Amino acid sequence: MLAIGAKPIMAEHPAEVADITAGAKALAVNLGNITDSRMKSMLISGRTAFEKRIPCVVDIVGVGCSRLRLDFAREFISACRPNVIKGNMSELKALCGMESGAKGIDVGENDVVSDDNLAHSIEMLKALSSKTGSVVAATGAVDIITDGTDTCLVKNGCEMLPLITGTGCMLNALIASFISSKDILGGCVLAAALMGICGELSRDARGTASFKTELLDWIYCLTDSKFAEKIRLTIE
Repeated sequence: MLAIGAKPIMAEHPAEVADITAGAKALAVNLGNITDSRMKSMLISGRTAFEKRIPCVVDIVGVGCSRLRLDFAREFISACRPNVIKGNMSELKALCGMESGAKGIDVGENDVVSDDNLAHSIEMLKALSSKTGSVVAATGAVDIITDGTDTCLVKNGCEMLPLITGTGCMLNALIASFISSKDILGGCVLAAALMGICGELSRDARGTASFKTELLDWIYCLTDSKFAEKIRLTIE
């Protein structure tokens, strides 16, 4: 977030999150490491963002493998009406009440988007978006982002990105940064494409440690012209 010029603050104490959220331009909520205290704080933050019309994204990490997370994600979405719901296809299928093949926090092999199931996946995500009023961002080899009417496919990325701890969380934070503009669908597309393009530009690194360094450098250095040259986007 610092590399793109955003100014993040992380807060989790129930006594302060309302004040901090109220002063922010966007809210990112992440279920990756939850506790009783954090779940309480997430609901306070989410309700504050909704009341003050502050854009909010929730990353539904692990809902495909934990009933606690799944129930909480549904509660948060119902109570706080986030602008964006982000997850992989296994997580989003679980949220929709469908059978999910999640492997921990990773997408299951049977849930990976392919040419054969792309149309069905898009319809499922559009239905979820229409039901919740949220833009849905499904991450994967192809990122599917939909507001229930328009659906964008972002085809940037590389095989190294899933090998770095936290790239999904980085994307969640980038989404929060960009939806602060109030262009929710466009902010999600920009975040997904930026992460994917910077991954592609870093893929020749010697290993995962140098790849992470290259990735952060490219997030900082990427120009508008390079972005326009590299983005691979289709609209359904």
